[in-house]
Amino acid sequence: MTTVQPTTIRLHADDNLIIALKDLAVGEVLAELAAPLPAAIPRGHKIATSAIARGEQAFRYGQIIGTATVDITPGEHIHVHNLGMGDHSQDFAFATEHRQLPAPNEARTFMGYHRADGKVGTRNYLGILTTVNCSGSVARFIAEAVEKQGLLDRFPNVDGVVPIVHGTGCGMSGKDEGYETLFRTLQGYAHNPNFGAILLIGLGCEVMQIPDIVGRGRMRPDGNFKYMTIQQTGGTRRSIERGVELLVEMAARVNETARAPAPVSELMIGMQCGGSDGYSGITANPALGAASDMLVAHGGTTILSETSEIYGAEHLLTRRAVTPEVGEKIVERIRWWEDYTARNGGEMDNNPSPGNKKGGLTTILEKSLGAVAKGGTAPLTQVYKFAEPVTEHGFVFMDSPGYDPCSVTGQIASGANLIAFTTGRGSVSGYKPTPCIKLATNTEMYGRMSEDMDINCGDIITDGVSLEEKGRELFELFIRVASGEKTCSENLGFGGAEFVPWQMGAVM
Repeated sequence: MTTVQPTTIRLHADDNLIIALKDLAVGEVLAELAAPLPAAIPRGHKIATSAIARGEQAFRYGQIIGTATVDITPGEHIHVHNLGMGDHSQDFAFATEHRQLPAPNEARTFMGYHRADGKVGTRNYLGILTTVNCSGSVARFIAEAVEKQGLLDRFPNVDGVVPIVHGTGCGMSGKDEGYETLFRTLQGYAHNPNFGAILLIGLGCEVMQIPDIVGRGRMRPDGNFKYMTIQQTGGTRRSIERGVELLVEMAARVNETARAPAPVSELMIGMQCGGSDGYSGITANPALGAASDMLVAHGGTTILSETSEIYGAEHLLTRRAVTPEVGEKIVERIRWWEDYTARNGGEMDNNPSPGNKKGGLTTILEKSLGAVAKGGTAPLTQVYKFAEPVTEHGFVFMDSPGYDPCSVTGQIASGANLIAFTTGRGSVSGYKPTPCIKLATNTEMYGRMSEDMDINCGDIITDGVSLEEKGRELFELFIRVASGEKTCSENLGFGGAEFVPWQMGAVM
Protein backbone atom coordinates (compact mmCIF):
# COMPACT_ATOMS: atom_id res chain seq x y z
CA MET A 1 0.00 0.00 0.00
CA THR A 2 1.35 3.44 -0.92
CA THR A 3 1.32 6.04 1.83
CA VAL A 4 0.29 9.51 0.68
CA GLN A 5 2.49 12.13 2.33
CA PRO A 6 0.41 14.92 3.89
CA THR A 7 1.01 18.47 2.65
CA THR A 8 0.73 20.21 6.02
CA ILE A 9 0.32 19.36 9.70
CA ARG A 10 -1.40 21.07 12.63
CA LEU A 11 0.33 19.95 15.82
CA HIS A 12 -2.34 20.98 18.35
CA ALA A 13 -6.01 21.87 18.15
CA ASP A 14 -5.31 25.30 19.67
CA ASP A 15 -2.67 26.24 17.08
CA ASN A 16 -3.39 29.16 14.75
CA LEU A 17 -0.86 27.91 12.21
CA ILE A 18 0.13 24.82 10.27
CA ILE A 19 3.52 23.50 9.12
CA ALA A 20 4.36 22.88 5.48
CA LEU A 21 5.61 19.31 4.98
CA LYS A 22 6.85 19.99 1.45
CA ASP A 23 7.72 23.05 -0.60
CA LEU A 24 4.43 24.76 -1.48
CA ALA A 25 4.03 26.92 -4.58
CA VAL A 26 2.25 30.25 -4.83
CA GLY A 27 -1.42 29.72 -5.61
CA GLU A 28 -1.50 26.24 -4.07
CA VAL A 29 -4.85 25.34 -2.48
CA LEU A 30 -4.83 23.93 1.07
CA ALA A 31 -7.81 22.42 2.86
CA GLU A 32 -7.14 24.59 5.91
CA LEU A 33 -7.40 27.86 3.96
CA ALA A 34 -10.24 29.58 2.15
CA ALA A 35 -8.00 31.11 -0.53
CA PRO A 36 -4.92 29.96 -2.49
CA LEU A 37 -1.49 30.63 -1.00
CA PRO A 38 -0.41 34.22 -1.72
CA ALA A 39 3.28 33.23 -1.73
CA ALA A 40 5.51 30.15 -1.87
CA ILE A 41 6.22 28.44 1.47
CA PRO A 42 9.37 26.31 2.06
CA ARG A 43 8.95 22.94 3.76
CA GLY A 44 9.23 23.09 7.54
CA HIS A 45 7.91 26.65 7.65
CA LYS A 46 4.70 28.00 9.21
CA ILE A 47 1.48 29.23 7.59
CA ALA A 48 -1.17 31.26 9.42
CA THR A 49 -4.63 29.63 9.38
CA SER A 50 -6.40 32.58 10.96
CA ALA A 51 -5.78 36.30 11.25
CA ILE A 52 -3.20 37.22 13.90
CA ALA A 53 -3.28 40.93 14.73
CA ARG A 54 -0.15 42.83 15.63
CA GLY A 55 0.56 42.13 19.31
CA GLU A 56 -1.35 38.84 19.32
CA GLN A 57 0.36 35.53 19.91
CA ALA A 58 1.13 32.66 17.58
CA PHE A 59 0.65 29.11 18.89
CA ARG A 60 2.48 25.89 17.97
CA TYR A 61 2.23 22.66 20.03
CA GLY A 62 -0.59 24.51 21.81
CA GLN A 63 2.06 26.82 23.31
CA ILE A 64 3.06 30.43 22.65
CA ILE A 65 5.97 30.69 20.20
CA GLY A 66 5.96 34.46 19.69
CA THR A 67 4.04 37.68 19.10
CA ALA A 68 3.06 39.14 15.74
CA THR A 69 5.06 42.28 14.94
CA VAL A 70 2.59 43.23 12.16
CA ASP A 71 -0.88 42.08 11.18
CA ILE A 72 -0.74 38.54 9.73
CA THR A 73 -3.47 37.34 7.37
CA PRO A 74 -4.63 33.73 6.81
CA GLY A 75 -2.34 31.90 4.37
CA GLU A 76 0.61 34.18 5.09
CA HIS A 77 4.09 32.84 5.78
CA ILE A 78 4.92 33.26 9.51
CA HIS A 79 8.62 33.87 10.13
CA VAL A 80 11.18 36.41 11.28
CA HIS A 81 9.66 39.19 9.13
CA ASN A 82 6.40 39.19 11.10
CA LEU A 83 6.94 37.25 14.36
CA GLY A 84 9.06 38.19 17.38
CA MET A 85 9.58 37.04 20.95
CA GLY A 86 7.24 39.41 22.77
CA ASP A 87 6.53 39.10 26.47
CA HIS A 88 6.03 35.61 27.78
CA SER A 89 5.45 34.08 31.18
CA GLN A 90 4.79 30.55 32.41
CA ASP A 91 3.01 28.88 35.26
CA PHE A 92 5.72 26.57 36.60
CA ALA A 93 3.18 24.44 38.53
CA PHE A 94 6.03 22.62 40.26
CA ALA A 95 5.73 18.82 40.51
CA THR A 96 2.08 18.73 39.51
CA GLU A 97 2.24 16.56 36.38
CA HIS A 98 4.84 13.85 36.94
CA ARG A 99 3.64 10.32 36.29
CA GLN A 100 5.29 6.94 36.57
CA LEU A 101 5.96 5.10 33.34
CA PRO A 102 4.47 1.61 32.83
CA ALA A 103 6.84 -1.24 33.66
CA PRO A 104 8.46 -2.97 30.67
CA ASN A 105 7.31 -6.44 29.63
CA GLU A 106 10.81 -7.92 29.73
CA ALA A 107 14.27 -7.20 31.11
CA ARG A 108 16.82 -6.20 28.46
CA THR A 109 20.59 -6.40 28.50
CA PHE A 110 23.56 -5.19 26.45
CA MET A 111 27.15 -6.37 26.21
CA GLY A 112 29.34 -3.88 28.05
CA TYR A 113 32.60 -3.41 29.92
CA HIS A 114 32.13 -3.74 33.69
CA ARG A 115 34.25 -1.34 35.77
CA ALA A 116 35.50 -1.56 39.36
CA ASP A 117 33.16 1.24 40.48
CA GLY A 118 30.07 -0.63 39.25
CA LYS A 119 29.58 1.41 36.07
CA VAL A 120 29.47 -0.23 32.65
CA GLY A 121 31.18 1.12 29.55
CA THR A 122 30.03 0.80 25.97
CA ARG A 123 33.60 1.24 24.67
CA ASN A 124 37.05 0.32 26.04
CA TYR A 125 39.44 3.15 25.25
CA LEU A 126 42.75 4.35 26.67
CA GLY A 127 42.48 8.06 27.42
CA ILE A 128 45.23 10.69 27.45
CA LEU A 129 43.81 13.54 29.50
CA THR A 130 45.52 16.95 29.51
CA THR A 131 45.44 19.54 32.27
CA VAL A 132 46.33 22.43 29.96
CA ASN A 133 46.56 23.38 26.30
CA CYS A 134 50.36 23.36 26.62
CA SER A 135 50.37 19.57 27.00
CA GLY A 136 47.92 18.95 24.15
CA SER A 137 50.48 18.44 21.37
CA VAL A 138 52.48 15.93 23.41
CA ALA A 139 49.28 14.01 24.12
CA ARG A 140 48.58 13.82 20.39
CA PHE A 141 52.21 12.83 19.67
CA ILE A 142 51.90 9.93 22.12
CA ALA A 143 48.65 8.72 20.58
CA GLU A 144 50.13 8.98 17.07
CA ALA A 145 53.23 7.03 18.13
CA VAL A 146 51.13 4.21 19.57
CA GLU A 147 49.05 4.03 16.39
CA LYS A 148 52.00 4.21 13.95
CA GLN A 149 53.90 1.51 15.80
CA GLY A 150 50.86 -0.77 15.94
CA LEU A 151 51.35 -1.25 19.67
CA LEU A 152 47.68 -2.03 20.33
CA ASP A 153 47.39 -4.72 17.65
CA ARG A 154 47.90 -7.47 20.24
CA PHE A 155 45.15 -6.11 22.49
CA PRO A 156 41.85 -6.92 20.71
CA ASN A 157 39.65 -5.70 23.56
CA VAL A 158 41.14 -2.18 23.46
CA ASP A 159 39.30 0.21 21.12
CA GLY A 160 42.17 2.68 20.74
CA VAL A 161 43.78 5.75 22.28
CA VAL A 162 41.88 9.03 22.70
CA PRO A 163 43.89 12.21 23.35
CA ILE A 164 41.63 14.69 25.17
CA VAL A 165 43.05 18.14 24.44
CA HIS A 166 41.60 21.59 24.98
CA GLY A 167 42.37 25.30 24.92
CA THR A 168 42.40 26.22 28.58
CA GLY A 169 43.88 25.14 31.95
CA CYS A 170 46.01 28.26 32.42
CA GLY A 171 45.65 32.02 32.06
CA MET A 172 42.68 31.69 34.39
CA SER A 173 41.75 32.08 38.04
CA GLY A 174 42.47 29.12 40.26
CA LYS A 175 39.44 29.51 42.48
CA ASP A 176 36.41 30.74 40.54
CA GLU A 177 33.43 29.10 38.84
CA GLY A 178 35.38 28.59 35.61
CA TYR A 179 38.12 26.69 37.41
CA GLU A 180 35.65 24.46 39.25
CA THR A 181 33.78 23.72 36.02
CA LEU A 182 36.98 22.66 34.21
CA PHE A 183 38.03 20.64 37.26
CA ARG A 184 34.71 18.74 37.26
CA THR A 185 35.03 18.14 33.52
CA LEU A 186 38.51 16.63 33.74
CA GLN A 187 37.55 14.52 36.75
CA GLY A 188 34.42 13.37 34.94
CA TYR A 189 36.31 12.22 31.86
CA ALA A 190 38.77 10.33 34.05
CA HIS A 191 35.82 8.47 35.59
CA ASN A 192 33.79 7.87 32.42
CA PRO A 193 33.22 4.10 32.08
CA ASN A 194 34.12 4.15 28.36
CA PHE A 195 37.75 4.64 29.40
CA GLY A 196 39.55 1.53 30.61
CA ALA A 197 42.57 3.57 31.67
CA ILE A 198 43.71 7.19 31.88
CA LEU A 199 47.10 8.85 31.41
CA LEU A 200 47.02 12.43 32.73
CA ILE A 201 49.61 14.80 31.25
CA GLY A 202 50.43 18.33 32.35
CA LEU A 203 53.14 20.80 31.44
CA GLY A 204 54.03 21.44 35.07
CA CYS A 205 53.59 25.17 35.67
CA GLU A 206 49.91 25.63 34.74
CA VAL A 207 47.03 26.80 36.94
CA MET A 208 45.23 23.43 36.69
CA GLN A 209 47.81 21.42 38.61
CA ILE A 210 47.98 17.62 38.49
CA PRO A 211 48.47 17.31 42.29
CA ASP A 212 45.23 19.23 42.84
CA ILE A 213 43.27 16.95 40.51
CA VAL A 214 44.75 13.77 41.93
CA GLY A 215 44.75 15.02 45.50
CA ARG A 216 41.00 15.54 45.78
CA GLY A 217 40.31 11.83 45.54
CA ARG A 218 41.27 8.59 43.92
CA MET A 219 40.95 9.09 40.17
CA ARG A 220 40.00 5.50 39.35
CA PRO A 221 39.14 2.71 41.80
CA ASP A 222 40.75 0.15 39.49
CA GLY A 223 44.10 1.92 39.80
CA ASN A 224 44.46 2.03 36.03
CA PHE A 225 45.61 5.63 36.12
CA LYS A 226 49.01 7.26 35.57
CA TYR A 227 50.19 10.85 35.40
CA MET A 228 53.25 12.89 34.52
CA THR A 229 54.40 16.41 33.64
CA ILE A 230 56.46 17.28 30.58
CA GLN A 231 58.82 19.52 32.54
CA GLN A 232 59.58 16.90 35.18
CA THR A 233 59.89 14.05 32.66
CA GLY A 234 62.53 15.87 30.64
CA GLY A 235 60.84 17.51 27.68
CA THR A 236 58.93 16.46 24.61
CA ARG A 237 60.88 13.43 23.36
CA ARG A 238 61.26 11.79 26.77
CA SER A 239 57.60 12.49 27.56
CA ILE A 240 56.50 10.80 24.35
CA GLU A 241 58.67 7.75 25.07
CA ARG A 242 57.45 7.52 28.66
CA GLY A 243 53.83 8.06 27.63
CA VAL A 244 54.01 5.23 25.11
CA GLU A 245 55.51 2.91 27.74
CA LEU A 246 52.76 3.72 30.23
CA LEU A 247 49.96 3.27 27.70
CA VAL A 248 51.23 -0.14 26.62
CA GLU A 249 51.46 -1.21 30.29
CA MET A 250 47.90 -0.09 30.93
CA ALA A 251 46.63 -1.59 27.65
CA ALA A 252 47.65 -5.05 28.84
CA ARG A 253 45.38 -4.65 31.89
CA VAL A 254 42.55 -3.02 29.94
CA ASN A 255 42.62 -5.90 27.45
CA GLU A 256 41.76 -8.32 30.25
CA THR A 257 38.28 -6.78 30.40
CA ALA A 258 35.92 -8.27 27.82
CA ARG A 259 32.30 -7.48 27.05
CA ALA A 260 29.79 -9.16 29.35
CA PRO A 261 26.00 -8.91 29.80
CA ALA A 262 24.73 -5.87 31.68
CA PRO A 263 21.19 -4.58 32.34
CA VAL A 264 20.13 -1.63 30.17
CA SER A 265 19.65 0.26 33.43
CA GLU A 266 23.42 0.88 33.19
CA LEU A 267 22.99 2.94 30.02
CA MET A 268 23.24 6.70 30.45
CA ILE A 269 22.36 8.59 27.27
CA GLY A 270 23.11 12.24 26.64
CA MET A 271 20.43 13.73 24.37
CA GLN A 272 21.29 16.57 21.98
CA CYS A 273 19.82 18.45 19.04
CA GLY A 274 21.88 20.48 16.61
CA GLY A 275 21.26 22.04 13.23
CA SER A 276 17.55 21.92 14.09
CA ASP A 277 14.78 22.64 11.59
CA GLY A 278 11.01 22.87 11.46
CA TYR A 279 10.77 19.07 11.51
CA SER A 280 12.85 18.58 14.68
CA GLY A 281 9.93 19.00 17.06
CA ILE A 282 7.68 16.81 14.88
CA THR A 283 9.85 13.79 14.09
CA ALA A 284 13.29 13.11 15.59
CA ASN A 285 12.93 14.92 18.92
CA PRO A 286 9.65 13.29 20.00
CA ALA A 287 10.90 9.94 18.64
CA LEU A 288 13.96 10.30 20.86
CA GLY A 289 11.56 11.22 23.67
CA ALA A 290 9.71 7.93 23.12
CA ALA A 291 13.01 6.01 23.23
CA SER A 292 14.01 7.95 26.35
CA ASP A 293 10.80 6.84 28.07
CA MET A 294 11.50 3.22 27.13
CA LEU A 295 15.01 3.37 28.56
CA VAL A 296 13.86 5.12 31.74
CA ALA A 297 11.14 2.49 32.18
CA HIS A 298 13.94 -0.12 32.12
CA GLY A 299 15.79 1.77 34.87
CA GLY A 300 18.22 3.60 32.59
CA THR A 301 19.16 7.28 32.56
CA THR A 302 18.72 10.00 29.95
CA ILE A 303 20.20 13.49 30.18
CA LEU A 304 18.56 16.56 28.63
CA SER A 305 20.79 19.66 28.47
CA GLU A 306 21.29 22.95 26.57
CA THR A 307 19.72 25.33 29.09
CA SER A 308 19.66 28.23 26.66
CA GLU A 309 17.56 26.04 24.35
CA ILE A 310 14.85 25.13 26.84
CA TYR A 311 14.26 28.85 27.50
CA GLY A 312 10.54 29.49 27.22
CA ALA A 313 9.70 25.81 27.66
CA GLU A 314 11.08 25.31 31.16
CA HIS A 315 7.54 25.20 32.56
CA LEU A 316 7.03 21.87 30.80
CA LEU A 317 9.91 20.42 32.84
CA THR A 318 9.10 22.02 36.21
CA ARG A 319 5.65 20.43 36.08
CA ARG A 320 7.24 16.98 35.61
CA ALA A 321 9.71 17.37 38.48
CA VAL A 322 9.40 14.73 41.18
CA THR A 323 9.48 17.44 43.87
CA PRO A 324 9.07 21.23 43.90
CA GLU A 325 12.74 21.49 44.93
CA VAL A 326 13.89 19.71 41.75
CA GLY A 327 11.66 21.97 39.64
CA GLU A 328 13.02 25.07 41.33
CA LYS A 329 16.54 24.04 40.32
CA ILE A 330 15.51 24.43 36.68
CA VAL A 331 14.22 27.95 37.32
CA GLU A 332 17.37 28.83 39.28
CA ARG A 333 19.50 27.78 36.30
CA ILE A 334 17.34 29.87 33.94
CA ARG A 335 17.77 32.92 36.19
CA TRP A 336 21.54 32.26 36.32
CA TRP A 337 21.60 32.19 32.52
CA GLU A 338 19.65 35.42 32.25
CA ASP A 339 22.26 37.09 34.46
CA TYR A 340 25.16 35.32 32.69
CA THR A 341 24.10 36.46 29.24
CA ALA A 342 23.30 40.00 30.43
CA ARG A 343 26.70 40.56 32.06
CA ASN A 344 28.42 39.25 28.93
CA GLY A 345 26.49 41.54 26.59
CA GLY A 346 24.20 38.84 25.23
CA GLU A 347 20.57 37.83 25.57
CA MET A 348 18.70 34.59 25.99
CA ASP A 349 16.73 34.91 22.75
CA ASN A 350 19.75 35.20 20.44
CA ASN A 351 18.69 31.81 19.04
CA PRO A 352 17.72 30.35 16.59
CA SER A 353 20.83 30.30 14.40
CA PRO A 354 20.76 31.26 10.70
CA GLY A 355 20.58 27.57 9.78
CA ASN A 356 17.70 27.00 12.21
CA LYS A 357 15.81 29.93 10.66
CA LYS A 358 16.37 28.64 7.15
CA GLY A 359 14.89 25.35 8.35
CA GLY A 360 11.74 27.10 9.60
CA LEU A 361 12.38 27.98 13.26
CA THR A 362 11.63 31.60 14.14
CA THR A 363 12.02 32.23 17.89
CA ILE A 364 13.82 30.58 20.79
CA LEU A 365 10.38 29.80 22.25
CA GLU A 366 9.55 27.70 19.20
CA LYS A 367 12.95 26.03 19.17
CA SER A 368 12.82 25.26 22.90
CA LEU A 369 9.38 23.66 22.73
CA GLY A 370 10.68 21.28 20.07
CA ALA A 371 13.92 20.63 21.96
CA VAL A 372 12.15 19.65 25.19
CA ALA A 373 10.34 16.89 23.26
CA LYS A 374 13.58 14.87 23.44
CA GLY A 375 12.80 14.31 27.13
CA GLY A 376 9.65 12.30 26.53
CA THR A 377 7.11 12.17 29.36
CA ALA A 378 9.07 10.61 32.25
CA PRO A 379 9.32 12.37 35.61
CA LEU A 380 12.28 14.76 36.01
CA THR A 381 14.25 13.16 38.83
CA GLN A 382 17.14 15.61 39.29
CA VAL A 383 18.95 18.71 37.94
CA TYR A 384 22.76 18.88 37.77
CA LYS A 385 25.39 21.49 37.06
CA PHE A 386 27.65 21.15 34.03
CA ALA A 387 29.86 18.02 34.30
CA GLU A 388 28.50 17.18 37.76
CA PRO A 389 28.33 13.39 38.27
CA VAL A 390 24.84 12.05 37.53
CA THR A 391 23.89 9.78 40.42
CA GLU A 392 20.11 9.46 39.98
CA HIS A 393 18.58 7.08 37.47
CA GLY A 394 15.73 8.22 35.27
CA PHE A 395 15.22 11.38 33.21
CA VAL A 396 17.51 14.19 34.42
CA PHE A 397 18.67 17.63 33.31
CA MET A 398 22.26 18.89 33.16
CA ASP A 399 22.91 22.62 32.82
CA SER A 400 24.96 23.54 29.73
CA PRO A 401 25.28 25.99 26.86
CA GLY A 402 23.40 25.23 23.67
CA TYR A 403 26.69 24.87 21.77
CA ASP A 404 26.62 21.16 20.98
CA PRO A 405 30.29 20.13 21.43
CA CYS A 406 30.40 21.92 24.78
CA SER A 407 27.09 20.47 25.94
CA VAL A 408 28.07 16.92 24.97
CA THR A 409 31.43 17.39 26.73
CA GLY A 410 29.51 18.10 29.93
CA GLN A 411 27.24 15.09 29.47
CA ILE A 412 30.18 12.72 28.96
CA ALA A 413 31.89 14.20 32.01
CA SER A 414 28.66 13.57 33.93
CA GLY A 415 28.83 9.89 32.95
CA ALA A 416 27.06 9.45 29.60
CA ASN A 417 28.16 6.25 27.84
CA LEU A 418 26.03 6.93 24.74
CA ILE A 419 25.00 10.12 22.90
CA ALA A 420 21.83 10.49 20.80
CA PHE A 421 21.93 13.55 18.53
CA THR A 422 19.00 14.78 16.41
CA THR A 423 19.66 17.08 13.45
CA GLY A 424 17.61 18.63 10.67
CA ARG A 425 20.24 20.56 8.77
CA GLY A 426 22.87 17.81 9.03
CA SER A 427 25.34 18.10 11.93
CA VAL A 428 28.56 16.08 11.59
CA SER A 429 30.53 15.30 14.73
CA GLY A 430 31.54 12.53 17.11
CA TYR A 431 32.50 12.44 20.76
CA LYS A 432 35.12 9.90 21.78
CA PRO A 433 35.10 7.97 24.03
CA THR A 434 31.30 7.93 23.75
CA PRO A 435 29.60 6.75 20.54
CA CYS A 436 27.19 9.24 18.98
CA ILE A 437 23.99 8.13 17.22
CA LYS A 438 22.73 10.66 14.64
CA LEU A 439 18.99 11.00 13.99
CA ALA A 440 17.88 12.78 10.81
CA THR A 441 14.65 14.78 11.17
CA ASN A 442 13.74 14.67 7.47
CA THR A 443 14.07 12.13 4.68
CA GLU A 444 15.55 14.56 2.15
CA MET A 445 18.57 15.37 4.33
CA TYR A 446 18.94 11.71 5.33
CA GLY A 447 19.23 10.74 1.68
CA ARG A 448 21.75 13.49 1.00
CA MET A 449 23.91 12.73 4.09
CA SER A 450 23.22 9.05 4.70
CA GLU A 451 26.90 8.31 5.46
CA ASP A 452 26.64 10.59 8.51
CA MET A 453 23.16 9.63 9.72
CA ASP A 454 22.39 6.45 11.69
CA ILE A 455 18.62 6.57 11.54
CA ASN A 456 15.98 8.39 9.49
CA CYS A 457 13.09 9.87 11.46
CA GLY A 458 11.71 11.63 8.38
CA ASP A 459 9.69 8.51 7.58
CA ILE A 460 7.35 9.56 10.38
CA ILE A 461 6.11 12.09 7.80
CA THR A 462 6.87 10.39 4.49
CA ASP A 463 5.76 6.85 5.38
CA GLY A 464 3.42 7.33 8.32
CA VAL A 465 5.68 5.56 10.84
CA SER A 466 4.39 6.19 14.36
CA LEU A 467 6.46 7.87 17.05
CA GLU A 468 6.17 4.73 19.16
CA GLU A 469 7.53 2.56 16.31
CA LYS A 470 10.41 4.94 15.70
CA GLY A 471 11.12 5.14 19.42
CA ARG A 472 11.28 1.34 19.57
CA GLU A 473 13.63 1.27 16.56
CA LEU A 474 15.91 3.77 18.29
CA PHE A 475 15.79 1.90 21.61
CA GLU A 476 16.95 -1.25 19.86
CA LEU A 477 19.73 0.75 18.19
CA PHE A 478 20.85 1.97 21.63
CA ILE A 479 21.34 -1.65 22.69
CA ARG A 480 23.21 -2.64 19.54
CA VAL A 481 25.56 0.35 19.66
CA ALA A 482 26.12 -0.13 23.39
CA SER A 483 27.09 -3.72 22.60
CA GLY A 484 29.69 -2.70 20.02
CA GLU A 485 27.96 -1.83 16.74
CA LYS A 486 29.76 1.21 15.33
CA THR A 487 27.93 4.44 14.52
CA CYS A 488 28.44 6.47 11.37
CA SER A 489 30.52 9.07 13.20
CA GLU A 490 32.76 6.32 14.58
CA ASN A 491 33.26 4.82 11.13
CA LEU A 492 34.18 8.26 9.79
CA GLY A 493 36.75 8.77 12.56
CA PHE A 494 35.12 11.68 14.39
CA GLY A 495 35.89 12.46 18.02
CA GLY A 496 39.34 14.01 17.97
CA ALA A 497 38.30 17.67 18.02
CA GLU A 498 35.00 17.78 19.91
CA PHE A 499 36.21 17.96 23.52
CA VAL A 500 35.10 21.52 24.38
CA PRO A 501 35.03 22.38 28.10
CA TRP A 502 32.77 25.27 29.06
CA GLN A 503 35.23 28.15 29.46
CA MET A 504 33.95 30.76 31.90
CA GLY A 505 35.57 33.85 33.35
CA ALA A 506 38.41 36.07 32.27
CA VAL A 507 41.32 34.79 30.20
CA MET A 508 44.34 36.40 31.84
